[in-house]
Amino acid sequence: MMHEDCPFCNPPDSNVWHRNDKGIVLWDGFPVAEGHSLIVPKTHVASLFDLAPEDQQSLWQMVSEVREILTQKLSPDGFNVGLNDGVAAGQTIMHAHIHVVPRWAGDVADPRGGVRWVLPDKACYWGEK
Repeated sequence: MMHEDCPFCNPPDSNVWHRNDKGIVLWDGFPVAEGHSLIVPKTHVASLFDLAPEDQQSLWQMVSEVREILTQKLSPDGFNVGLNDGVAAGQTIMHAHIHVVPRWAGDVADPRGGVRWVLPDKACYWGEK
């Protein structure tokens, strides 16, 4: 079911750069890095975990495809891949989506901890602050 007011249910064609029968890939509207992409299910659900297992599997396969395409196109040194599941986790658009963010050596001073920095006081587990 599509929702008229959802930006992921009716994105402009110019923002969709890959697709399969279960999902689409969009350029992030507020990218944190070149190539920052969103894998979005065609079914409007708030949480990825509200999808049938085979639909989830199809979207994770898209993550692999997107990673490969971005690797060939941009030659990043790494990736952050993740999702914000629920308001408490930072989700602002209540249509499930997976972020794929290319990363380059030196793009931040110290990338250790990666996604752990969503809780800055707990991110630095190796003792340096």
